[in-house]
Amino acid sequence: MFAVANLLMALAVILNLALSFYMWIIIARVIVSWVMPFRPGPFLHSLAYGLSRITDPVLSRIRRYIPLRGVGLDFSPFIAILIIIFLQQFLVATLLDLARRL
Repeated sequence: MFAVANLLMALAVILNLALSFYMWIIIARVIVSWVMPFRPGPFLHSLAYGLSRITDPVLSRIRRYIPLRGVGLDFSPFIAILIIIFLQQFLVATLLDLARRL
């Protein structure tokens, strides 16, 4: 039984790290999108392209379900970060509690 508990604990830790890393990638994309108009350059363009390739699958799905086209601001990164925080507080915490009880 301890092997299953250790497996669940390891999964929870890896999931928490992956979610945190993805949240920081979303934050970096937002910051780069703010800086792009003021400092255009080849490095910033390639960085923005790479970050958008990583984050667009999630953010485009959020934009599809919550269309806010007339607002002028893109709230999908904010909503994605809220979803990540929810998953960390609920799913990761549930896996950790389940692993401790086994």
